[in-house]
Parts: sequence; C-alpha cells; structure tokens
Amino acid sequence: MVSRQRFRESRWGGPGTALVAILGGAAALRLVGLKYGLPFGFLDPDEAQIVPRSWRMVHGGGADPHWFRFPSLLLYLLAPFQSWQAAPSYFAARLVVLVLGLGAVGAAWLLGRRAYGVAAGAVAAVVVAVETTHVAYSRIAAPDVPLTLGIAVTLALLIAGRVEWAALAAGLSTAIAYPGFFLLVPLVVAVWGQWRRLAISVAIGFAAFCVATPFVLVDLGRAAEDGWRAARDARLGALGFEHDHTAAIAFVARLWHGMGPVLIVVVVGLVAALVRRTRTDLVLASFVLVYLADLLTLRAHFDRSILPLVPPLAALAGRFRSIVPVTLMLLVVPLVWVVRADQKLTREDTRVVALRWIEDHVPQGTKLVLDTGLPQPRGFRVVLLKLPGPGRGFDEHRLLENLRQHGTATVVVNGAIADNVLAANGRYRREARFYEHLKTNALRVFYAGPNRHRSGPWVAVYRL
Repeated sequence: MVSRQRFRESRWGGPGTALVAILGGAAALRLVGLKYGLPFGFLDPDEAQIVPRSWRMVHGGGADPHWFRFPSLLLYLLAPFQSWQAAPSYFAARLVVLVLGLGAVGAAWLLGRRAYGVAAGAVAAVVVAVETTHVAYSRIAAPDVPLTLGIAVTLALLIAGRVEWAALAAGLSTAIAYPGFFLLVPLVVAVWGQWRRLAISVAIGFAAFCVATPFVLVDLGRAAEDGWRAARDARLGALGFEHDHTAAIAFVARLWHGMGPVLIVVVVGLVAALVRRTRTDLVLASFVLVYLADLLTLRAHFDRSILPLVPPLAALAGRFRSIVPVTLMLLVVPLVWVVRADQKLTREDTRVVALRWIEDHVPQGTKLVLDTGLPQPRGFRVVLLKLPGPGRGFDEHRLLENLRQHGTATVVVNGAIADNVLAANGRYRREARFYEHLKTNALRVFYAGPNRHRSGPWVAVYRL
C-alpha cells in the first residue's frame, strides 16, 4: 500500500515535475524583453562595460581585461559566445545570463530543500522565479544574477556538509563579483571549531578565485584601485539617490518591491532562525546579517544590491510548512508586478527612436554632445558628457558658451539624467543650469518620450 505522499507524487509527477514547471514559468517571464534596445545595452550601464570587453577577448584582445571594476569570470563565461559575432552581441550575452538566472532558480530549490524540506524548496524556487529584481536582471549581461547562483549553490553545499565543495563555489562566486567574499562568514560558521578543515576550505576558495580571475593577481595594483573606486562610489552615493531615506529604509523598500508581502514571512523566518539557531539556521542567518550590515554603509541604493540576499531569504520564506500555501498565494503580488514591467519591454526604446532621427536629419560630421546612456551615431564627432554624481567633478562641456566657441551645433539630452539633476539642483547647481539654459537659449528640434508604443527616458535634441 503506497503512502498518501507517494500517491500524490505519482498523480502530479512529484517534485521534479514541479521544478520543471517553475523553471518554465521563470523562463517565460525572463524571455520577454530579452531583445529590448538592441543592438545597444540599454537595460543597464554595466552591459556597455562588460559585453564589449568579452567580445574583444576573442577578437585579438587577449585574456587580460585590463579592467577590474568586477572580477573577470563573467567576462570569460561570455567570451566564447562572442567568438562568431562581428560586433559585441548583447543578445548572446543576455542569453548566457538568463540561463544562469534559471540555474539560480534551480539552486534555490536545492537550498530550500536542503534547509527545511521539499515544501521549502518549492517556495524558495518560486520566490526567486518571480522576484521582480531577479527577473529584471536575469536579462541583463551583468554579474548580479550569476552571483545569486553562486550564493545559492554555496549555501546549499554548506548546509549539506560538503564544505570543501562549498569553498570552491564561494571562490568562483567571488570571481564573478566581489561581494561573494561575504560567503566566508557562513563558511566559518559551518566548520566552527574544525580549524584544519576551515584552513583547507579557505585555501580551496582562494585558489578557485585565482584560477577564475588570474589577472587580478597579475595586475594587483590596478585591480585594487578599480575595486576600491567601485566601493568608494557606492558609499559616496550616486545620481538619483539624493532624496532617499537611510540605507536601512531604502533597502527594505527594495526588498519589498522585489518580494511584496512575502517579505513579512521572510522576516518571521529570519527571527525564528536567530531564536532556534540550528546549524542550518546559522548558516543562512549569518550570511544575511553580514550582507545587510554591508548594505547599511552604502549611499547608492541600487535595487540590484539586494540580489545576493534573495536565495537565503527565499529559503527562509519556506521555513514554516504549515503556511506554505499562504506564502505561495502571496507571491501572486510580485508576479503581477513582473508582468506589468515586462509589458514595457515590448515597446520601442525612445533612445533608438532618437538615434534614427539624428541619422536622418543631422548632417554627417556634425559635432554632437551626448548625455550618458545614449547611443553614439556613426559618422559624427561625438563628445560624451560625464555622469554627474557625488565626488565627481564638473564637466566643462556643460557650458553653452564653451560649446558654441568650439563649433558644437547639436546637444542630445537623456531625460533620466536631466530629471535627476534638476530634482537635486541644490547639489548639482552648474549641471542643472546647463539643462535650464538649453531650454531657454537653444532650439529643441526633436523630442521622444515614453507612451503606449515607446518606453525608456525622454530624449531631446537641441540645436545651438
């Protein structure tokens, strides 16, 4: 006589079938918008830094990226898929990251199951599958989603007691993005008191990092400088976050926008883990707490910064088996948010519209001054304006009198930059004056804004 559980598994296909269904749904959510803004990397500025470098590696540039704002493993993962491309392919790079994002959903299933059972595994996988930030960045060629995969795998291996393999995964995670270093904390927690095993595991992790991103050691000075500059910028802040609340409130808001009301279940699960303090609880809670502590030092509250927390929080959401159905029902909220956001990515990008107009109406050879985040038309003399922000100097190209003296005829404004500068004009007085002077002292000859058929920031073209 089969048990009731086996009967259910035979009827519905068991956990494997459920995981396949979750992965299918996750893929459907992420495939929408995969071609948004092509052939340009409009989904995130990091794409424009990462994809061309990975392309150059297999087109005569060599394995040394000469750039270490991020470690090099993601560049190496993307490079083979650029080898047959005549130019940097954002679509190919996004496909690779999308696959890694689906891997993170599967790894969350494994993490939740190892931690608290099959039901927790299902909850964890669904949370990652519909979490709005994870969905958005699963179609962006940046290290954030691959890092979540590494974190989920590392924590699952630690909970299973496979510490050496977990150290290997932690080293590879750190070779994707530097915050993987925080996995050292749950590693220490998992083998506390086993000092020889801890030393061996740390050595394995360090060796994995060195093999996966070797030029960090070869060019240690530049790597340290790039890494320090990236960390400094995050702690100084960035354009658009001037009116945010404190880091604690800002990042709780980011988590809410990612998970919705399931965040309440997550908090209860985290509190329970801190009270009961089993080995599994301590592994998950230690990573969450140390990473949250680091977030509190940041003034740039990017939504992607919360992604390393998603796998352990997803596992904690499934801790209470008795409320699993309620938890799954609450996930309908972020699912609706994701569907609404996906709809915008089916529209034409305003920056592509502006580029087409410039190529059709502005004479070749004209000197163009472009805001950050806009495509560069071919056949023009292009000057890129530096992005304003805390600790950044003023760009003298933002003076109309200078532009006129040097024969500049056309300025192209990115509304995402202009709106944020004008909203914080007390901090960016000279930059705000530039945009105000354009409105009053230059002729606007073109404007493209978001509507039912377009998405993206508004773009304006001014003739001096």
